[in-house]
Amino acid sequence: MPTKRLFAAAALAGALLTSLPLFAEPLNGQANAPIATLAPNLMGTLAVFAPAASLTQAALPAQPALAQSKSKPSGWAIEEDDLDADGMPGNGVDNVASLANDTSDLRKTLISLAMKLRDIRYVRGGRDPSTGFDCSGFVRYVFAHAVGLDLPTNSASQFLAGLKVNRDDMKPGDLVFFRTAGKRGQGRISHVGIYIANGQFIHSPSRGKTVRVDSLDESYWAKRFAGAKRPDALARSS
Repeated sequence: MPTKRLFAAAALAGALLTSLPLFAEPLNGQANAPIATLAPNLMGTLAVFAPAASLTQAALPAQPALAQSKSKPSGWAIEEDDLDADGMPGNGVDNVASLANDTSDLRKTLISLAMKLRDIRYVRGGRDPSTGFDCSGFVRYVFAHAVGLDLPTNSASQFLAGLKVNRDDMKPGDLVFFRTAGKRGQGRISHVGIYIANGQFIHSPSRGKTVRVDSLDESYWAKRFAGAKRPDALARSS
């Protein structure tokens, strides 16, 4: 009987010792302790603090902060050419002027490509047919793909380039500029189009509209007309 009681006491003590790691605190300052001593305490720590969730969270890649705004193309100045769109004609002209017989091949190529882009929608900052055009993006695309000329990236800087042309001397392919950002032509240069002939020009007007032909004689454009310029490539070919 004493022997049985001894075995029972030993078994109880063993069970208690086995359960102790579940409640053990992590050891501090025992970096040199034997592995056998550290193991129960480490296991107790892992059990208490449920490492699975922590390890899963640590394995997830860091999430980048949400961008505050869409990035602009490098070196590309966004136009604001639809600020004074109130009063702008809803539609362009129906009958497009024909080019004179003595128009140079270079100018014909420019106008031909520009006309093929009619009805492409206006997109602020747009510079490609697949996405849409703003005014300077349209002009820049036509010149780049028709004659290989790289124009500045917005209407204000395009106005500063090239040769000044009197209204009566304008030819197909010349650039026509407008002050649409202020009322009745009092603002800065903010819009550009490509002159066709007979007082007509092609451009990408403003939000909600598409590439179309308009007349310089129409009241809205006449009041905001700022002048015409001839890009270098056309000036050399004239």
